[in-house]
Amino acid sequence: TKTAIALLYDEESENTYDVRLKLTKEVLTIQKQDVVCVGGSNQGRNAPSSPSSPIAKDPRYEKRWLDTLSVPLSMARISRYKAGAEKLRWNAFEVLALDGVSSGILRFYTAQDGADWLRAVSANIRELTLQNMKMANKCCSPSNQVVHMGWVNEKLQGADSSQTFRPKFLALKGPSFYVFSTPPVSTFDWVRAERTYHLCEVLFKVHKFWLAEDCWLQANLYLGLQDFEFEDQRPYCFSVVASHGKSHVFNVELGSELAVWEKSFQRATFMEVQRTGSRTYMCSWQGEMLCFTVDFALGFTCFESKTKNVLWRFKFSQLKGSSDDGKTRVKLLFQNLDTKQIETKELEFQDLTAVLHCIHSFIAAKVASVDPGFMENQSLARKYMFSS
Repeated sequence: TKTAIALLYDEESENTYDVRLKLTKEVLTIQKQDVVCVGGSNQGRNAPSSPSSPIAKDPRYEKRWLDTLSVPLSMARISRYKAGAEKLRWNAFEVLALDGVSSGILRFYTAQDGADWLRAVSANIRELTLQNMKMANKCCSPSNQVVHMGWVNEKLQGADSSQTFRPKFLALKGPSFYVFSTPPVSTFDWVRAERTYHLCEVLFKVHKFWLAEDCWLQANLYLGLQDFEFEDQRPYCFSVVASHGKSHVFNVELGSELAVWEKSFQRATFMEVQRTGSRTYMCSWQGEMLCFTVDFALGFTCFESKTKNVLWRFKFSQLKGSSDDGKTRVKLLFQNLDTKQIETKELEFQDLTAVLHCIHSFIAAKVASVDPGFMENQSLARKYMFSS
């Protein structure tokens, strides 16, 4: 159990008052100080004493911390931002339970206290989420396991909402990436996702915003020492680019969470690549409708759909470059192993983005299978984020 004195901030009245926080593995309890009677003439007696009795006592009162609110941490989320605004709350955060119960805005006396409590509450939420994942996986086949899930904030699209984020719950499960408005608490909830994408056809990207001076990141973003208003994104952002170029931008509260999402996307995608082995798409090549397969073992194959006659095949290592028009067409440059000459294959796909992301997923998985440390070295989040 972890305890501390903090300030509870009322946004309407802009007043603050002392509260005592008590954190256990499953609950965050808010305590307020009140005066209670702890003794008196009738304390513990069945019959009143006469006024002259030597044992008669006046009522005695003490200030004590009393539980006023309990916030369950299972599937709870943390917010460091004022609702509907992009202003980071200085040295403060709010905990919201799955049923909507809010802790209120909790402010801390020092930046270190605020950072410690943010990490502690986040760690307990993460541990309970892992327990929920284990329970869910007991009901799922080995090919449909939950790899990771948790709360994020999604940036709303459109000119009128460029600075507005909305809470979303993401999950990596089996072959799919899910976007929910509320967490799935039963097996039936998984079919109610707002969006579902195939993992092999999405691209996870940590924003290049993080390639900054480490000391600046640590002082201003991790500890939250100042109020910053970012023009186009919050700290700790990542994006997921899906089919037909649709992009989602998400934000998390801690750098460590960003690193976990990056690693989880890699792991879930690699597992899916190795599980499926290949993906096939219809394409147009030299005016003919053909099948184009990306295969973990064989590489790239183009063949006729009816006769299955293979027209050409190249290994992943033979791919030396590519270019596309951003719409439907891509040029793949392969090196012929015999002549050492470059051969260009121009293909057209209905959903070019999905195909390019699939190629990226399979090549990355192939490299990782040969060199397990490759993706670890490529991680932007783990390289530039401080452990939290």
